[in-house]
Amino acid sequence: MPNVAPPLRWDIFCRVIDNLGDVGVCWRLCRELAHRGQQVRLWMDQTDALPWMAPGALEGHWPAIRILKWEPQWSHERYAQLPRSDVWAEAFGCEPPEVFISQQRALWPNGQAPVWVNLEYLSAEPYVERMHRLPSPLMSGPAQGWTRWFFYPGFTSATGGLLRESDLPARQAAFDRQAWRNSAAPATTPTRISLFCYEPPALPWLLDTLHGNTDTALLITPGRADVAVQHWLGQRPSPPYWVRRPLVDQTGFDEMLWACDLNFVRGEDSLVRALWAGQAFVWQIYPQDDNAHHDKLDAFLDWLDAPADLSDLHRFWNGMGGHPPPDLSPARLREWASATQRARARLLEQEDLATQLLGFVMEKR
Repeated sequence: MPNVAPPLRWDIFCRVIDNLGDVGVCWRLCRELAHRGQQVRLWMDQTDALPWMAPGALEGHWPAIRILKWEPQWSHERYAQLPRSDVWAEAFGCEPPEVFISQQRALWPNGQAPVWVNLEYLSAEPYVERMHRLPSPLMSGPAQGWTRWFFYPGFTSATGGLLRESDLPARQAAFDRQAWRNSAAPATTPTRISLFCYEPPALPWLLDTLHGNTDTALLITPGRADVAVQHWLGQRPSPPYWVRRPLVDQTGFDEMLWACDLNFVRGEDSLVRALWAGQAFVWQIYPQDDNAHHDKLDAFLDWLDAPADLSDLHRFWNGMGGHPPPDLSPARLREWASATQRARARLLEQEDLATQLLGFVMEKR
């Protein structure tokens, strides 16, 4: 894919809130920018997940990406040693340190400034199209007089799009799905379901449904999903067709989604990957205390044009009412996969997030 911007230096800021989806999004963006000739400094306050999520990232295997540990004790002198950057991208509203802003501002002539982007949360709600690309003038602090811009990922052409690697279709076409399925679970189980979740209210329903179903292999991801399943099992032995998966890098996670017939996913990064996978999926949205996630989920299901039983399962899975389907038969999963594939086709007609972000930066320079 040809570059849409000359080589620029980027600072991308990532504070890890929980569950590591923010790390996944930021690393994917950094890697895609690097593929397009950009130089990136990725600031992270926690880097523990990178060795397994992005092997080699901390060792400099991507020369165009430099990982900087975002530490409060960084001195003015250390910040002063950094060359000027052209673009600042704060992921999910994590504002750069004031000392960084002050030191960088001193490197810009009067009347000039970096392109400063607030890369926002993903949503299908109507406000995203209204807010996308709007300016936010800074009225105080070391950046007074500069402008920060809202940049919203999204599902329509009036938003910033979704992260999508330029080689994704080729990788999917070359993927040996049957070989992966055979290696991951007993060949006697024709259906494969992956479980990547928090602790959804409906998890006992799913485990009850699958516990005696020898036609279905359940692939359980590490972390909260695995802990929740082991808690449900208690003293019961785990069925041999329930497979505890290891930690894998982002490519390995994608391949699991491509290979399974139904994917239970959570958060934002894995939702996008489930869409690109083109298989049936159920999304557990990140819960919020004021239940704002209810509207967010409903807006997404409307955009997806999901079948009624799939929408009902999403609400049931997220504790929003609804009912489970009478079965998870292959025919039902194929119908749900068709809905995903129709949505994916719409998304493939739109420019991806990295392309749009590069174009936006060149517009504002």
